[in-house]
Amino acid sequence: MTDNAREAVTVRIAGEEHTIRSNAEPEYTTRCAAHVDQRIHQIKKQVGLLEGHKVAILAALSITDELFQALDTQEESGSQITERVNALAARLEDVVSDR
Repeated sequence: MTDNAREAVTVRIAGEEHTIRSNAEPEYTTRCAAHVDQRIHQIKKQVGLLEGHKVAILAALSITDELFQALDTQEESGSQITERVNALAARLEDVVSDR
């Protein structure tokens, strides 16, 4: 798909159809919508009857929490990798300078 091409995809979220126009591949948009729909259904099962917008807000908060936790884990992993690479580089420098 070209950079300017916007394809319309119709998805169902919380029992309502929505047409989404996006530069993303249709399969990706459908997958994102399915994730949101699944989270809304999970929250509805947990908390019972709530107004639609309140369930949507809780779903958005839940997905955002999931994102932030993943970003924190990624940052932590990146820091650990950096530390290991720096330690290895120092060891290599020691070995090379001893020759």
